[in-house]
Amino acid sequence: MQQRTNLFRLTWRLAPAVCVIIAINIAVFALWHMAVSRPGLEQFMVENFLVSTLHVEQGHVWTLLTSAFSHFELWHLALNMFVLWSFGLALEQFWRERVFVTFYLIASISGSVCHCLASSLLLGENALPALGASGAVSGLLMAYALHFPHRKILLFAVLPIPALVGVLAFVGLDVWGLVAQTRGGGFSIGHGAHLGGALAGLSMWLFYLRGRFVPREARLTPDEAIELKRIGIKLRELGPASLTPEEDAFVQRIRNTPEMH
Repeated sequence: MQQRTNLFRLTWRLAPAVCVIIAINIAVFALWHMAVSRPGLEQFMVENFLVSTLHVEQGHVWTLLTSAFSHFELWHLALNMFVLWSFGLALEQFWRERVFVTFYLIASISGSVCHCLASSLLLGENALPALGASGAVSGLLMAYALHFPHRKILLFAVLPIPALVGVLAFVGLDVWGLVAQTRGGGFSIGHGAHLGGALAGLSMWLFYLRGRFVPREARLTPDEAIELKRIGIKLRELGPASLTPEEDAFVQRIRNTPEMH
């Protein structure tokens, strides 16, 4: 219990926006399940936390955003919040809270808009509803991969691959899935929302983030990058005690180099 409390305090200190977003998603999830036995609340949730083209045309424009904080299935909530926590911590520290929240909201709306476009124009289903943070999370994944293309992520929580390779693989799967849906197949997954979030992440990185937020490793000379990689291998195989004073000083210098904001 104490460990969990300490983890929450650390996470709150490092990434308060991530904590608030996760809390909102959990609260909306709880409301959905309270609504099962309360028809009035269920109608309220349907009107305010599901998005579709028809819903937006009827004036519920705010659902382009609120649906991105909405989950009904526990596995869906758990998966999205785990990815948000895993990558959001790094990105909120890198961008700071204001930029992180702005990015998250834009990616959320972009995902919902693209769901509506895909369902109406490609699937011919104006009333097809959607909910979930997958669009926003896809945007975060894309931005993370573009900032840190060579950092390793676990594909399907098993296979370590470079971040950019993994994210492009997910984008490819979503394109394949959306094409399959247009032919009457595929799964009931919001591929349009995923692609919309990823597109938002790419656009914001190209036109805003790339020039303002530069990871320190991107500013290393080729020789420094090679040396840092060599020391990293040595650390993994032999531990910190194996470093020479010169190697330790080099690592400390790199760590103390501020990120460019």
